[in-house]
Amino acid sequence: MTSPILSVKDLHVSFPSEAGSVSAVRGVDFDLYPGRTLGIVGESGSGKSVTSMSIMGLLPDYAKIAGSIKYDGRELLGLTDKQMSEIRGNGIGMIFQDPLSALTPVFDIGTQLVEAIQAHQKVGKQAALKQAAELLDLVGIPDPHLRLKSFPHEFSGGMRQRVVIAIAIANNPRVLIADEPTTALDVTIQAQILDVIRVAQKETGAATIMITHDMGVVAETADDVMVMYAGRPVERGTVDTIFSSPRMPYTVGLLGSTPRPDVSSDEPLTPIVGNPPILVDLKQRCQFALRCPVVQPACNEAEPPLIPLADDPEHLSACLRAGEIRNKEIDGERMFKPPALSPDVFEGVPREERDITLEVKDLRKEFPLMKGALIKRRVGTVKAIDGLTFDIRAGECMAIVGESGCGKTTTLLEIMDLNPGNGAVVLNGKDANSMSAAERREARKEMQIVFQDPMSSLNPRLTVREVIAEPLHSLGYEGDIDARVQELMGLVGLDSSQLDRFPGHFSGGQRQRIGLARALATNPSVIVLDEPVSALDVSIQAGVINLLEDLKRKLGLSYLFVAHDLSVVRHLSDRVAVMYKGKFVEHGETDAIFDNPQADYTKRLLAAIPVPDPQVARERRAARHAAAETSPANDSAPQGSGPQA
Repeated sequence: MTSPILSVKDLHVSFPSEAGSVSAVRGVDFDLYPGRTLGIVGESGSGKSVTSMSIMGLLPDYAKIAGSIKYDGRELLGLTDKQMSEIRGNGIGMIFQDPLSALTPVFDIGTQLVEAIQAHQKVGKQAALKQAAELLDLVGIPDPHLRLKSFPHEFSGGMRQRVVIAIAIANNPRVLIADEPTTALDVTIQAQILDVIRVAQKETGAATIMITHDMGVVAETADDVMVMYAGRPVERGTVDTIFSSPRMPYTVGLLGSTPRPDVSSDEPLTPIVGNPPILVDLKQRCQFALRCPVVQPACNEAEPPLIPLADDPEHLSACLRAGEIRNKEIDGERMFKPPALSPDVFEGVPREERDITLEVKDLRKEFPLMKGALIKRRVGTVKAIDGLTFDIRAGECMAIVGESGCGKTTTLLEIMDLNPGNGAVVLNGKDANSMSAAERREARKEMQIVFQDPMSSLNPRLTVREVIAEPLHSLGYEGDIDARVQELMGLVGLDSSQLDRFPGHFSGGQRQRIGLARALATNPSVIVLDEPVSALDVSIQAGVINLLEDLKRKLGLSYLFVAHDLSVVRHLSDRVAVMYKGKFVEHGETDAIFDNPQADYTKRLLAAIPVPDPQVARERRAARHAAAETSPANDSAPQGSGPQA
């Protein structure tokens, strides 16, 4: 612990652009010691990934890099690509965010592992294959000798990420960089991947950099935390210190924006208002000043340095008021005050007295399993939905949770189609099976959907005005369309002066608000939400969650909500259905399900959720490991509770 294995000093990275030089990284400093994990957190564009790519030497030639990056005492900046190739994958391994793009689709897994091994070790192919099988076994892939011959597309997302980890640790690197390694993975798969990274770190003794925007993942994995904003570190300290006693308003805001899965709360989240600055021609001031609730005139005069605190030299903060911050408050008052929500139009009205807006009865959907290249034959049936029955009342949010492949999205599509092949979908008392084509088209006004990726769901060639007006034109709105569009912009918290801009000019959170405005255009009674916040930063996510809750209370909307982030589900939903293999294994009120789960599958699902509290995370991890050691293997465990192909 006396000398760091990786030392980054005063790192600056800039890129040329039409608007000027983009200062992507500005003065990053840290030391990384063997066996410890540094968590780097911050919003998109804060410089996290550019920092990691600088260390790996993977930035394009036009990037301008200054400062120092020393690995094991050797300066990396200035090395040729050939010299860096001797270090990449050998001294420093990297786990990329998207495993499918990190693996070559035309080569089997064994070939890619052997290539990584033989690039840095003088061993024969058979010895390399044996080592490759041992690596697959280490990261929890069953039948490793057989799976060496499999191609990437034959693995699930979680299994592909395990393969990427195996490649990253193939040569026992002394530094392991994990760049958002659990993004878009199911919560159970995410827990497994984090465990695999811990095993890999233990086996190799590597120092690890964990880059993520998920504060729960940081609490689960990190020893030390560096918070980045606008390209530079704004706070650094141990994980317990950062979570229990943050001394930078931005860090306080990030933690306040994060919903907790283990605590029920009726209070809205506290989003950080505004967007990060564009990193071109930055003014000499605290870059967080425009979003900071406790800004002072001195904050706009110069950018405060990252310096040790007087009462804790190991804790560094770049805030002029760091000494005043105690328990996430200044002078006994919360820095980020939760926004006020609209009064609930159904306040005090029992659930059984509210109208049923959507009712599903014995819904089923099957897909044939076919085999054969020239002559297709049916060899089986996949029951994607197997007899679902539930109802949603006015002013209520019902969430469907479960792992990928359980049938959540198929359920949404069957309901949105309003033409189920088996079962019944009843919308506001009208059975979809009895509707004519004209009635079904008219009924679509009553049910709209908000998609997961706001950019792909908005036509980039249409202005925001045209995007929001599109359903009004197509479904025959008879009022003043321009006035309605402006009303909708105000309803979702956007300025109507931006109506003639294109979707590409907006941030991710703003685009999701535009998608929500379009969904609200026809005054629906039911809105289907398909992972509406999974692609957003935690601070922006909080604002969208609060907006959804406010609209539900103000307009009496009903939500059918699908998500894999169970922290968001607990905060937003009134009722939860846990889905496995096309069926509900548990269904009831949200707090009852989270606090007292009955089904074993639900218990496993909830136990895997990362909690943004290091102490709680350690206790839960110890309990999981103790349970794993004492309980016998369960061959009938649901998919995702153990290694699966």
